[in-house]
This record gives sequence, C-alpha cells and structure tokens, in this order.
Amino acid sequence: MKNNKTPTEFDFDHWVKVAEQDPEKFEEMRAALINDLMEQSPEQFRQRLEGLQWQIDQVRNKSSNPMESCIAISNKMWDHFYGEKGLISALKDPEKILQSNTDNTPNKVVSIKNHKPSD
Repeated sequence: MKNNKTPTEFDFDHWVKVAEQDPEKFEEMRAALINDLMEQSPEQFRQRLEGLQWQIDQVRNKSSNPMESCIAISNKMWDHFYGEKGLISALKDPEKILQSNTDNTPNKVVSIKNHKPSD
C-alpha cells in the first residue's frame, strides 16, 4: 500500500469506519501504512523505527484489550521522556548523556541466523 498522501490528507473518518466494519482490513491497512512510512524514512533511522514498532506490536499482542495496550504504550513513551536517559535528562545534562553514549564498552551484536544450539 503505497500512500503518497501527506499527513494532513489522512482520512480519519474512513479509518474509523473500516475499523468498525472490518477489523482485519483495518489491521492490514495499519501495517501497510506503518511499513510505507518506515520505507520513506532515512536509512539511518529505519532499524530503530523497526525496533520501536516491534516493541509496540509486542505490547499490543500481550494486552487483553485496546485500552490496556494504549495505556502500556503511553507509559513506555513517558518512561523514555522522563526516564534516566530520556529527553528531559538530555536537556538538563546533555554532557552526561553524550558521555554515556560514547563510553568504551563495546556493544556486541550476535546474529541468530547462523546460531547452532549447543548439545
């Protein structure tokens, strides 16, 4: 679903109608729109966006209803805003955040594609 509309052209009423009448189609449209937006984003942000979307999807999957998932996702957002390395901390003490992001501790990424279980 390639969506070339600008955000101001988003037809909220149409999306509400689809959600009410055909929830499966709504979910397909939602996923396609999210994927389109990620594809249109700069390459250096895509992995982070995909990771954030994965986290959101996991919260939604674990929640028993839409309101519970909305609250959990909102709380996660506020944690990143007010939390230890959140936006507020960065604005109050940017040197501390910059220093913690440039420490000499290597981050090791392990691929699971070639992982062989040990016997």
